[in-house]
Amino acid sequence: MSELTSARPLTAYGWNADLADSFAPHTAEGFVPGRIVRVDRGRCDLVVADGDGTRHVMADTALVTTGDPLAIMCTGDWAAVDLTAGYVRALLPRRTAFVRSTSSQRSEGQILAANVDHAVIAVSLAVELDLGRIERFLTLAWESGATPLVVLTKADLVPDPVVLDHLLADTEAAAPGAQVLAVSAETGEGVDVLAAVLAGGTSVLLGQSGAGKSTLANALVGEEAQVVRATRDRDGKGRHTTTTRNMLPLPGGGVLIDTPGLRGVGLWDAEAGVARTFAEIEALATDCRFHDCAHESEPGCAVLASVDSGELPARRLDSYRKLIRENEWIASRTDARLRTERLRDWKRKQADGRRWYELKRGGAR
Repeated sequence: MSELTSARPLTAYGWNADLADSFAPHTAEGFVPGRIVRVDRGRCDLVVADGDGTRHVMADTALVTTGDPLAIMCTGDWAAVDLTAGYVRALLPRRTAFVRSTSSQRSEGQILAANVDHAVIAVSLAVELDLGRIERFLTLAWESGATPLVVLTKADLVPDPVVLDHLLADTEAAAPGAQVLAVSAETGEGVDVLAAVLAGGTSVLLGQSGAGKSTLANALVGEEAQVVRATRDRDGKGRHTTTTRNMLPLPGGGVLIDTPGLRGVGLWDAEAGVARTFAEIEALATDCRFHDCAHESEPGCAVLASVDSGELPARRLDSYRKLIRENEWIASRTDARLRTERLRDWKRKQADGRRWYELKRGGAR
C-alpha cells in the first residue's frame, strides 16, 4: 500500500502526493506521517492516520531538537513518527513558514506556524485602526509564502455602513493584493465568506490580544473550541486567551492554527515581504532618476513626486521607510558582512559630525 493511500485520512489536514513522495524514505524504517498540532516542553501532540480515521498521539522531540531556532519544530510541521518508541524521528521540508524576530538581545527568529496557505490577520474594530501594524503583519505574511487575508473583526460595533466602508477602504489601501473582509462573530456577518476562503487549506490566525481571534476561531469551527475572555473597554485589549498554538479542523475542510496574541511583531529577513506590502512604492521607484534612490530628498524621485501630488499618502511612505530600516537593522545583526558595513558607515558619520563641529567652532571664532 502506498504512503499516499495509507495516510489518506490525513488529507483533511493537508496530506497530499508531494508530501507522500517526501515521506517515502521514512516508510522503509517503519515510521508513520503525522502533523504536529501542538508543541509543549519537549513533547508534541500529533495527528496520525488510524484505519479510516485519525487519532492523536504524544511523542518525544529529543531526537530532532536543535539549537537553531528556525529549525525547531512547530505547529503545522509534518513529521516522521516512531509510534513504537514514541519519538519524532524527522521533520519533512516546509513549504512555508511564518517567522518573526524575538525580543531577545540576540535577535533570534521564531517560527510561529509552518506549511500554511493563508495568514489571517485579525484586526479589531473596537479600537482605532492601526494601519502601520497591519502593514507589519502583512510584510511577515507575504514573506512567509502564505497568502495574507485581513479580517476586520467585531464589525457589529460599527453600525454605520458608511463608516464601515471607509474603514474597509483605508485597510485595502494599506493592503494591496490582499483580500480584506469585515466580520462579526457575534452576528455571523462575513463568517461564511471567510470560511469559504479558508476551506481545504491550512490557515494561521494572527493578531494582538483582544482582536477577537478565539471568538472568530469558534465561529469558524462551529463550536466552543477556544476559551474566550472579555476585553477591556478602555483599550479593547484582553488577556492571552490562547496560550499555545493549536490546530483546529474546519467543517468545510482544512485546518486553522490559532495563535496567542502577539505583543511584538518584529521583522525577520523580510525584504521581499516589504516589497510586496508596498508594491505601489516599489513600482514608483522604478521611475526614480537614481537606481539606489532612498526616497528622502533626491532629485528626480518619483516616489516623493507622488507624495507631493497626493497620489501616495505620506503616512504610507513613512511606514515603508520604517520597515525598511528595521529589516536592514535585523539583517545587520545576523549577517557579519552587513554588521561590518553598518559599523563602517556609523564611524564615517561620526567622523563627519566631528569635522562639522570643528568647522562650526572655527567659524564662530
